[in-house]
Amino acid sequence: MRVFCLRCGLLIWLSLLAWNLPAVGQERGIAEFPHLSAELDWPWWRGPSRNGIASAAPVPVRFSESSGIVWKASVPGRGHSSPIVVGDRVFLSTADERRQIQSVLAYDRQTGKEVWQSEISRGGFPARNHPKNTEATPTIASDGEHLFVTFFHHGQIQITALDRNGKTVWQKTAGPFDPRRYEYGYAPSPLIYRDWVIIAVEYDGPSFLMALDCADGREAWRTSRPSNITFSSPVVGKVAGKDQLLLSGSDQVVSYDPNTGKQLWATAGTTAATCGTLVWDGDIVIASGGYPKAETIAVNGDGRGQVLWKNNQQCYQQSLLATQGYVYAFTDKGVLYCWRGTDGQEMWKQRLQGPASASPVLAGGHIYWANELGTLYVFKSNPKKFDLVAENRIGNEAFASPAICGGQVFLRVAHRAGDKRDEMLYCFGQDGIH
Repeated sequence: MRVFCLRCGLLIWLSLLAWNLPAVGQERGIAEFPHLSAELDWPWWRGPSRNGIASAAPVPVRFSESSGIVWKASVPGRGHSSPIVVGDRVFLSTADERRQIQSVLAYDRQTGKEVWQSEISRGGFPARNHPKNTEATPTIASDGEHLFVTFFHHGQIQITALDRNGKTVWQKTAGPFDPRRYEYGYAPSPLIYRDWVIIAVEYDGPSFLMALDCADGREAWRTSRPSNITFSSPVVGKVAGKDQLLLSGSDQVVSYDPNTGKQLWATAGTTAATCGTLVWDGDIVIASGGYPKAETIAVNGDGRGQVLWKNNQQCYQQSLLATQGYVYAFTDKGVLYCWRGTDGQEMWKQRLQGPASASPVLAGGHIYWANELGTLYVFKSNPKKFDLVAENRIGNEAFASPAICGGQVFLRVAHRAGDKRDEMLYCFGQDGIH
């Protein structure tokens, strides 16, 4: 196990007994990756447990552009991908839209200094994209040794594997991607499961889920999906006693066997297009969307496809958070809800300032959730009442979700003034400058 020392700036390797630390993320498979730590790393979309839940370690709750900063770094280009953190590095994808260059960036975790920048592709950007999407929206995934990143260019989805020094290990074209009905770009993040990296390619054309070998990019399996534009990232959760590959969109909530790609069950629900990654709590699977209608739905994940409850609330871009029997939702209308997971009973609701596109993170008993205007709300995970702890203002444009690990909060935001726009990557911590 690694212990990261912020004060001395050293990455210290210690051998600790597993029962001395919380087993965050282990049931979701992070324990299978010897180069990753559930407490110190944030290696892929929605964190070690794949559900936005971090460790219970203390994390700063109040910070701003002038307080609590460990470091800040300029991010060239534009993107909505979230940072990932592995060992002594922070990784991020970005796109120079003017020059049509897509790249991966590496920053030193201690100082924020850029360590390397690796160009992945050049040219071939789509003529149109949704204003809330970018050419670098999927979040990078890492198995601790490699980085896996997906980009849309030249009418196709390309997946690239890099080593930790930014060198290309392999690169594959997953398939064509040429949306015509809704030219809104591409968004799903790659998913690492055991020895495979799994990606979703869905549009009004040949759509599919596929798994590739992390070592060499060889295709392990491929499963057809409906020809319908949707943007949700696939996720693997341990539901009803087994690993299930879960995905929403195309008017369904669907479960697959992540080892084979074979469909396990499907339930009609949500809507045609969804963006958020569905969540689970015990055997309950919860999803929300989207377009053209609004619906949040909870399904029994034991294979029967039983709908437990549903309502007409909409979380389109943003994901939900499910923990300890309750579901938290920050809707498109700017209302924060807490529902009981078993029956959808409303526990409380609170009007905040929306809209929100970022997804939440639960860390140290607090939920961190940003709106698009740069306000990061921090409130307690409390089903009895809305318990606001802080409103932290960072930048004035926030679409990326935070990465929280090792007592630090990593946040990608933008500062916009007229036609001038600058992206920044912040690291906040207990030892930040006050």
